[in-house]
Order: sequence, then structure tokens, then C-alpha cells
Amino acid sequence: MGIRDDAVEIRSRGWRTLAALHALIETELERSLQREHQLSVVEYTVLDALSRQDGWHMRMRQLARAAALSSSATTRLVTRLEDRGLLTRILCDDDRRGIYTELTDAGWKLFEAARPTHDRVLEEALAEAGEVPELGPLVTALHSEVVQA
Repeated sequence: MGIRDDAVEIRSRGWRTLAALHALIETELERSLQREHQLSVVEYTVLDALSRQDGWHMRMRQLARAAALSSSATTRLVTRLEDRGLLTRILCDDDRRGIYTELTDAGWKLFEAARPTHDRVLEEALAEAGEVPELGPLVTALHSEVVQA
């Protein structure tokens, strides 16, 4: 195996490790958020993204990027959350093609109720992952990034 092949293998191993950590965390978050708040991880992600906005709204395109979804998947998700009364869509005054999305009061309440669950489960999942030899160095790196921020 040449140097170039070694670099490819190192990147591949790193990607597999990252994917394994992501899957472990997402599985735990999904289970807890569904059980305790009837929210999926991606629904929580949308509520979280909207909660962080100045003025508390985002364009649909920005929301799609924040949730790592396609435009059509974002539209379907926003429709479901709107049907549940958690968000609302607002037409942009200066661009009638633009649509903003923002949290409703019910969306804020659900997000605020779910955030402690999310944070607790994330902390527990990272602690569990830190005990797995293959995942430990990545967890340590994540923690060091938080300390530096």
C-alpha cells in the first residue's frame, strides 16, 4: 500500500468513526425525544435552528441547510410542524417568492421543554461513546473544541 492509499484509508477510517459516533448519538436522541416529547431529531433540529434566529424566523432555504435536508423534505417537515401548531410561515414583504418560517408560542414551549432532554441525552451518549476505544479520541476532540470556543 502506497502513501496515497494510506491517506485514503486514514480518511475512510476517520469517516467511519465519525459516522459511528453520529449514529450512536442520533439513535439515543431519537429514542428519548420521541418518547418524552413526540419529536424526532430532525424536528428538534428545526426548532433549535429557529430558536437561534434574530427575530426568530428563517428562510426555508436556510432552514434546509440547518437541518441538512433537501428543499422538498424541508417543505414537508415544515408542513407537518405547522399542522401541529409549532411553526408558521410568513411571506417575505420585499420578495413575495420568499417564505420565512418562525416558531409559534407552542413551538417555543415544546422546544424549551425538549432542550433539557436533548442536552442530557447528548451528554450521556458522548460519555458512553468516550468509553469505546474507537470513539474515545473523537469524543475527546469534540470536548476540546467546546473548551476552546
